[in-house]
Amino acid sequence: MAFNSLIFVAFISLFLSFYFFLGNRIKILYILFASYIFYSAWDWRFLGLILLSTCIDYFIGIKLGEEKRIIYRKLLVFSSVFCNLFILGIFKYLGFFIDSFQELFYQFGLNPDWPTLNIILPVGISFYTFQSLSYTIDVYRCTLKPEKNFFNFAAYISMFPQLVAGPIVRASHLLPQLKYPKELNLNRMFNGIELIIWGYLLKVVLADNLGLLIETNSYFQNPRDYGAHDLTLAVTVFSFQIYGDFAGYSLIAIGLAKVLGFDLEPNFRRPYFSSTFSEFWKRWHISLSSWLRDYLYIPLGGNRKGFLNTNINLLVTMLLGGLWHGAALTFLFWGLLHGVYLVIFKILDKFFNYSRNKYIKNIQRVLLIFLVFVLTTIAWIFFRSNTLMDSFYIIKTIFLWESKGNMLNVVNPLMIKCLLVLFFVLIVDFCRENSLIYNIYLKSNKLRVLGVLVSFWIITLLGNFSGNEFVYFQF
Repeated sequence: MAFNSLIFVAFISLFLSFYFFLGNRIKILYILFASYIFYSAWDWRFLGLILLSTCIDYFIGIKLGEEKRIIYRKLLVFSSVFCNLFILGIFKYLGFFIDSFQELFYQFGLNPDWPTLNIILPVGISFYTFQSLSYTIDVYRCTLKPEKNFFNFAAYISMFPQLVAGPIVRASHLLPQLKYPKELNLNRMFNGIELIIWGYLLKVVLADNLGLLIETNSYFQNPRDYGAHDLTLAVTVFSFQIYGDFAGYSLIAIGLAKVLGFDLEPNFRRPYFSSTFSEFWKRWHISLSSWLRDYLYIPLGGNRKGFLNTNINLLVTMLLGGLWHGAALTFLFWGLLHGVYLVIFKILDKFFNYSRNKYIKNIQRVLLIFLVFVLTTIAWIFFRSNTLMDSFYIIKTIFLWESKGNMLNVVNPLMIKCLLVLFFVLIVDFCRENSLIYNIYLKSNKLRVLGVLVSFWIITLLGNFSGNEFVYFQF
């Protein structure tokens, strides 16, 4: 039941027709019931897993609140981590590791006849696993009191706007809101609708049209059929496609939650305006990067144990961040490459100084933004390619500028549509990046209404309504 499907439109319309007439306690039960219906629409068998994870961490949280002995508290939190990662590992990574070991045996001339595992990946399992884990770890650290109301906790884990692709919400942020949902407020509802409309524009107008441009030419399926011009275009297009796709989903999720009376924290802040990679990860998939920082990087030692250990911690964190995205060497390499970027920029930062001259400083920042975008785009090659060999072939072809005869005819209606939409999105993002311009917009109700109407008009005029799934649903 994707956000860009007609069945979801029917689902949310039916849900909202009753929601605002319910009392607070009934609202939570209603949200929980609707969330389970929403999740069951993907595959009813997945529901058992999210219920299992919910029950495990609910009862462990209660026991952590009662237990004072350190050794038993450690045992409890270890049980939570083990159970959640075991479930995630079985459904997401077992097939990958079996195939990897089988390939290793082949290299030594052995031919093990292992059964093929056709395990279906439950949608959203990586997201709700991390969300549930953050709760028990916070209770263990005594930074959060355990939630005693099972239905509130279950609604926190499974709230449908952000269930299948985030943002990964902290319990300290959402649980208090579940206890006291905000009343219907027209201003809040308009704010939510504004986010939803912009999210749909990013998805069905920007991402899906750019995706069509890539898929119709099979750039990543058959990269050896194309030359440097085509592949450069393809990887650049994918950089904006995945931004529009994932940022669009996040905005729709945050907007829906806001309409329901809940505030979720932003998950994207115009990441392609970043001038360093540490800044990029403070703007891209913020809920995941902050999770990795708080529950992996800092526990590993963060930047407290010297230069070498700090960089090792960065590499390990980003490597595991890549693995979180998928059970494939391409994702591991993507994560590792971002770790290398972070380390290199961290080292260079010690020697680089911005000019005191305002204009030269702005030029320096623009050049760094371009550099970060180019390096990010190179990393996306590994993220999108089917194999590492395909990734290296694409990079080699581009850097050696190997041309082939079937270069894409760049002047076609789809390309023109994509360029117009991309230009519009970049202009809007630039205005939001400029606090002076954006504050003028926020203070003018007329401008905001006009913005929503123009965005809706663009969606109806240029939207691709083929119902393409969101990219991050596969994680």
